[in-house]
Amino acid sequence: MIKEKMPSTSRRSLIKWGIYGIGGIAIGAMPQAIYAQSSSRGKMLTFNANDLGILNFALLLEELEAAFYAAVVSSGKVTNSRELEYMKYLGAQEASHVKFLRSVLASQALFTTEDLSFNSSSINDILSNRDRILNTAITLEDLGVHAYNGAGTSITNPTFLLAASSIVSVEARHAAGVRALMNRPVTEPDSDRLINDANLNTILNPVKGKAYDELYTAKQIVAIVSSLNIINNPIGGSLVS
Repeated sequence: MIKEKMPSTSRRSLIKWGIYGIGGIAIGAMPQAIYAQSSSRGKMLTFNANDLGILNFALLLEELEAAFYAAVVSSGKVTNSRELEYMKYLGAQEASHVKFLRSVLASQALFTTEDLSFNSSSINDILSNRDRILNTAITLEDLGVHAYNGAGTSITNPTFLLAASSIVSVEARHAAGVRALMNRPVTEPDSDRLINDANLNTILNPVKGKAYDELYTAKQIVAIVSSLNIINNPIGGSLVS
């Protein structure tokens, strides 16, 4: 159970950009194995505070992004050819990240794609128009950057660290690219952040300012993901407690 409450400014930001209750992730675009579980609670996902838990948590975020972009492409709501091509490009890279992390984890992957249960109740809301879709993409990509940066200080396995570090910079480029499509600042301004300075982990964030990315804890990432209603699976474990 995530007890940390998101600040009211975070909720306002989610509503402002049209992603509060993202849900949905277009069932029609998901692998067939996920359909049957799309309205169920789903398997408990448990992530312990160790290298294995961290990389599996990263895998979960990549799975969510890959499913999101697949939904976007199939929704037909992004009609500009340049923007649609970019959504396809990002989706292909997120799917590649999933494949890569699963190859690194091998038998140590704690869940399968089929174990994920997506929340379809607000699918029409998230995929209703182009602005909501692109602003959601920005939030998910920014979230990935904060998550990888926050986890990087705790990873001890060199192979796992290399896997994470090879992805985080790509997530940042994704965010900047979608921000450009929306004519928004290519770097995340303070007004967009879902965790304000007062709630940042001081140990993880010794320096602050526009020239630096904030590092979020796994608990904070889960709180944000939960507020978006992306998946039905309960999330627990010492990593996120």
